[in-house]
Amino acid sequence: MSAEQQTPSEQDTSEGLTVRDPVSAPDAEGVPRRVTRRFPLFTKDTARPEGGGRAASGDAPAPARQWPVLAVLGLAGVGLLVTAFDQFRLGTLLIGVALLGGGVMRWLLPDVGMLAVRSRFTDIVTYGVLGLVIVMLALMAQPKPWLQIPFLKDTLHFTVTSE
Repeated sequence: MSAEQQTPSEQDTSEGLTVRDPVSAPDAEGVPRRVTRRFPLFTKDTARPEGGGRAASGDAPAPARQWPVLAVLGLAGVGLLVTAFDQFRLGTLLIGVALLGGGVMRWLLPDVGMLAVRSRFTDIVTYGVLGLVIVMLALMAQPKPWLQIPFLKDTLHFTVTSE
C-alpha cells in the first residue's frame, strides 16, 4: 500500500508495519471517531456499569434476566406491606435485609442486570451502608428496642437539655 493510498488513520512505521490509530464505534453519520485518552469536554453517552449485563442469557424471558433486582425490589415491597400492617420493626428489617442482599449479590455475582447502577465498589458500599442503617434503626425503634446503645442515650440527653 503506497503512502498516497493510505487512509488518514494508517501510518507506516520504520519496520514496514501498518499501524492504525484506534477508532471507536461509528457516530451518528456512520464515521468512526478517533479515540483519545482525554476526557471529553461534554458527555454524550453513558457507559454501562461494570456487571450491568444480563443476569441470565438473552433467550430467557425479561423477568428471568433481571432476577437480582426483582429479588431486592420484591423483598423491599414485602417489607413495605408488612410495615403498612402495623409491624413497623419487622417491615423495616425486611427492607434493610433486602438492601444488604443487593450488596451481597453485587459483590458475588458477575452480572446482576439493572442492580448495577454505578461501579461495583460504589454499589456495594451504597447498598451495604443504607441496609445497615435501616436494620440498626429498626432494631433501636421504640417501644421496647431490641438493641440499646448506651452512649446514644447520653449523647441525646447532653444535646437536648440546656442544664
